[in-house]
Amino acid sequence: MPSAPATQPPRVNARPNGWPVHRMPRWTLLAVAALLAAAVAVALVHKPSTAERASDMRGFLQEVTSDIESCAAGVSESLTALHQVQAEHFGNSSDVSDGISVAQQGAANCEPANNEQIDDLENYQVPESLDSFGLVNAVSALVAWAVPNAEQVQNDVAQVLSATTPQARSQDETALSAALRKLDAERVLVVRPVNGAIKTLAVRSSALRLPG
Repeated sequence: MPSAPATQPPRVNARPNGWPVHRMPRWTLLAVAALLAAAVAVALVHKPSTAERASDMRGFLQEVTSDIESCAAGVSESLTALHQVQAEHFGNSSDVSDGISVAQQGAANCEPANNEQIDDLENYQVPESLDSFGLVNAVSALVAWAVPNAEQVQNDVAQVLSATTPQARSQDETALSAALRKLDAERVLVVRPVNGAIKTLAVRSSALRLPG
């Protein structure tokens, strides 16, 4: 019986097909990786200069002053109206009525729902370059200064002016004094770190003015 013919392996075309593939040299990849690592390292260790921080501080003061100014103005106007009426021994009914209106409007203006500036203040983000001064807590204290504290002071002013008997007025004045003490305590939490930052950075800007 004749043996089966041996099968030949398929021929392989030694000539490459298509375009040649160029591989990027390894040293190029290593160089790119090194450059990226260096860029990340620089970004991580970069510290803002004193001039940059001072510029951020001026921006901070401009922003928070703008946000609080209408509420703060209401407190000042309400207390001025009260002192005027007290100087007149509550004898001028027109001044009493005007004072009540000023205090009520001022109290409403310290509410975020009624004042877009207070709402902006609640959402304000302190620049990272100023983190070491504790200004994040200062902004929180400034919001608390406005509401409920400044709001309460002005409501109490309206109550004092609205009182119809000496006994009721005395009680309302006691409540107002307590509200003013809380307002003052909150103001310290705002002013102390803000003034510290202003002094450290030698910023020539006016400090926050918070009446009370």
